[in-house]
Order: sequence, then structure tokens, then C-alpha cells
Amino acid sequence: MNRWFVVLGALLIQLSLGAIYAWAAFAGALTAKTGDFRFTAAESQWVFSVGLAVFAVVMVLAGKWQAKVGPRMVAALGGILLGAGYILASFFGGTFWGMLVCIGIIGGAGIGLAYVCPIAVGIQWFPKNKGLITGIAVAGFGFGALIWVKLAGPWANLIKTYGVLGTFRIYGVIFLVSVLVGSIWMVKPKEFEAAAKGATGAGIPTGMLPNQTLKTPQFYIIWLTFMIGAGAGLMVIGIIALFAKDALVASGIDGAQAALMAGTAMGVFYAIANGIGRIAWGSFSDKLGRKRSIVLMCLIQGVMMFAFYFMAGNEYALYLGAAIIGFNFGGNFALFPAITADFFGSATVARNYGWVFTSYGVGGILGPVMAGYFKDMGAGKGVSAWMPAFMIAGACLIIVALVMASIKPPEKAALA
Repeated sequence: MNRWFVVLGALLIQLSLGAIYAWAAFAGALTAKTGDFRFTAAESQWVFSVGLAVFAVVMVLAGKWQAKVGPRMVAALGGILLGAGYILASFFGGTFWGMLVCIGIIGGAGIGLAYVCPIAVGIQWFPKNKGLITGIAVAGFGFGALIWVKLAGPWANLIKTYGVLGTFRIYGVIFLVSVLVGSIWMVKPKEFEAAAKGATGAGIPTGMLPNQTLKTPQFYIIWLTFMIGAGAGLMVIGIIALFAKDALVASGIDGAQAALMAGTAMGVFYAIANGIGRIAWGSFSDKLGRKRSIVLMCLIQGVMMFAFYFMAGNEYALYLGAAIIGFNFGGNFALFPAITADFFGSATVARNYGWVFTSYGVGGILGPVMAGYFKDMGAGKGVSAWMPAFMIAGACLIIVALVMASIKPPEKAALA
């Protein structure tokens, strides 16, 4: 099989899985006081949060399962669940519980099943370009979110034309077909297929199993670094609309104009740089080395956390800062699967990366919640209430960068 079909399949799959980051396109319609749904803000976010949590948990199971039945079947089932979740939501999503089950649980499980398959298969087909191929694959996830948001809104006005439930039905069919087609090429190279069946000997790749990986200090350093890196980026995603508006208003800009600028910073500069950063950092790491790239990325991101607090009051500095932070945030999703393969073996990367990825879920809670906590504590202080969150995030990033610089691969890892 031509291995570039694997890349095509990976993009088809990941573009659809990026649907989870497009939830903001629906949240406004679901919470509108004059609309058909009238969800509370908390209810709309519960759907999104449950989807993320199910995604992370199921991904651990998916890595183990695909080692037995192969990535094609697991990816295909993920596509069926994701598509079915959205299609079912178009019929039963008129209530909070219907939406929570269909989008949050069924759809989230579909994403969790399919996500790791193109990453693991790509790494196995391109052993000398793990970073680049992983970056290309996960860039589809980032750009997919942008595509589904824009199609629902300004590009195609799907929500305006067909309503929320009608748009769910359209998206469900697209996701179902796209992931099923992409799964056709989710096939391991022959030597990895042999390894999965228990073969050993010359030319057969090996790797550490999770029960071995979880006993190494390297796993916990990688996990902690990913948690801090992802948590800082997710913190900015979660608060940028509020923080940037506070900063711009403090510098004398009208509130309505400040809100528009904050939306542009997130919806354009951060989002596009996030996708580009996945490819760029992955490619850099193939030349610089994975560990060195992670250290550099975390150091730059740490400095940006300190600087962004002071940059956000100026429109153009805000856009620049959002782009750099988004660029580095995207790099996490290319670098950490690749270093998981480097340290613990490509043959078992799907199983091990599922465990590494749980750090993303933890970071996604701690980062935004920490920022919200400081904002609430500093009620009435304006933009200054946000300063502690950025200072803590910056310090943590620099600390984990220094710790990461000191680690070496485990002795038992087979770098296949």
C-alpha cells in the first residue's frame, strides 16, 4: 500500500473529529433566550465537557483494543459512533439530556475511538518523520474545528438555514462517511502487524506495554509536561474573550469594539496558528530532536504567558500574542505522540499515548478553572485579576521545560 494514503486517511478522520472544538458554534443558539432550546450556559458547557471527558477515557480503551483487532476496525467504529451521535441528536437533541447523551457520550466515544488510530499508524509508516506525519494528522483536527464553525455560521449559514438540529444531521452524515472512508487506509505495516500477533525476532518492532511504561519516571515527566503545556493553552482558549476584553477596555477601547477584537484574536489568529503549529513543531522535532523541541516550545510558551498579560491591551499585540500561544499549543499534539513512540516504542504507541493523553483532560480542567478562580477572587479589579493565572502558568511551563531537559529514554524502550 502507498503509505501516503495513510496520510490522506488520517486527514479525513481528524477533520471530522475536530467537530468537538466547533461546539461554540452551537452554544449561542442553544442558550438564546428567544430560541427553541433555552439551555442554560452551564448546560451547554456540560455537553462539551462530557464530550471531552468521554473522549479522553475512551482513548485509553481504544489503544488497547486496536492492538487486538487493528486500527481500521476501531477507526471505523469511531466514525459510526460519531456520525450516529450527531444524527441521533438531530432527532432527540431538543432536550439537555438528549443532547448530553447523543453529542457528549456517543459522539465523544466516537472521537475517542478514532483519534489515536491515524496517529499510531502514521508513526509506524513514517519512522523517520514521526513528528511531521503526526503534525499533519493532528492539524486536521485543528483545522476541522475551524471549518465546522465557519460552515455553521458565515460560510454556509447552516444553522440559520437548517437550524441546530438540521445542522447536526448534515454534520453527522459527513462525519460518518468521511471517517469510514479514511479508516480504509488505517492498516499497519506488515512488521507491526506481525508484532501485534506476538511475533518476535529480527526486523519485528517491539515496545513497552502500559504496565511497564507506567512504572517509569519518564512517563510521569512527559505526562506532567503535557498537562502544563495543554493546560496553559486551554486556559487561554477558555478566558481570552473575557481577559482580552478587560485588557482592551482598560486601555481605553470601547467595550463592543474590545469584544470584537477578542473574538478575532481567538477565532482567527489563535485558531489558524494552532493548526500551523502542529505541522511546524512536528517538522522541527524531526530535525532538532523531540526532547529539545518540547523544551524549546515550553520555554517560549512560558515567556509568552508572562508577556501576554501586558500585550493584550493593544489590538495588534493581542493578535500577535494569541498567534504565538496558539502556535505553541498546537505543537503539543504533534510532539507528545512522537516522544511517546520515541521513548516507549512505536509498536505500542497507541496504547501508551492513550495514557499520556489523560494529562490533556486534567490540564483542561485545571488551567481554565484556576484562571476563573483568580478572576472571581479579584472581582472589581478589572484586568489585574487575571495576572496571577498567567504568572503561575508561565512559571510552571519554565519549570517543566527544565525538568524535561534532564530526562533520557528508558533503558527497556525499543525505539522502533
